[in-house]
Amino acid sequence: MFDTADHQLDATGLLCPEPVMMLHNKVRDMASGETLYVMATDPSTQRDIPKFCMFLGHELLQQDADNECFKYLVKKC
Repeated sequence: MFDTADHQLDATGLLCPEPVMMLHNKVRDMASGETLYVMATDPSTQRDIPKFCMFLGHELLQQDADNECFKYLVKKC
């Protein structure tokens, strides 16, 4: 499902709050209905990205972790 995303955001190596700030800026430039694949290494994104989606009304389609890399698929609503 991640490979079908319209956009990608590589936030690996960045620490809170940078991944969510970058996510916010990227989503702002997207059209409604488009999807964004986010890659991050900061464990706090497991809490912050779902809360970001819930607070701003976007849909978290998928969340996964693999070898300290956290992956998210966000749909802009």
